[in-house]
Amino acid sequence: MNTTGWIILIVVVVVVVIVIAVIAATVGRNRKREADRRRAEEMRQSAAQTQLDAREREAKAARAAADAKQAEVDAERLKAESAERQAAAEKARAESDEALRKADRVDPDVKTDRNGNRVDDGTRRDVDARDAAPAAATTGTAAPAGTTAPAGTTAPAGTVPANDTAAPVDDPARHAPRHEAPRFDDGSNGTAR
Repeated sequence: MNTTGWIILIVVVVVVVIVIAVIAATVGRNRKREADRRRAEEMRQSAAQTQLDAREREAKAARAAADAKQAEVDAERLKAESAERQAAAEKARAESDEALRKADRVDPDVKTDRNGNRVDDGTRRDVDARDAAPAAATTGTAAPAGTTAPAGTTAPAGTVPANDTAAPVDDPARHAPRHEAPRFDDGSNGTAR
């Protein structure tokens, strides 16, 4: 082979190597672009999922805020309802007290003041211990004359003996209601059947 043959062979080999290098570079670039596209798509999906999670958290926060607001509204409603019921209870108590005062005014055995409140001077014989104790305690004297304790019992609580100068004892019976529930006669004369 002569020199021209060698030169042509070398040029052909160089051209083939350059073509192979260009093809390899092009294929490598295409593969890199494809890999970049896949990676970009994965990043977009990840960002979309993160955004979806963020919206879900925002929705949960909004729901929690709405629940808190509803709880406040419910608390206000219950507070108002409680106030109404308290007012109704106080009104019922006032009506009951007024009815008892009217009954005391009508009852010839009960002494009342101008407002219909009981005034117990201790002269009645059927006064029970609860009514006698406050009257005696407020005056600082002995139990009213004519009221005797049953045999085997002591004087009503809160009374001060005539010779004792100590302060009266605060008796819970003194703060008890002054009216008892009505008693009905069932015809049994107190005997058990």
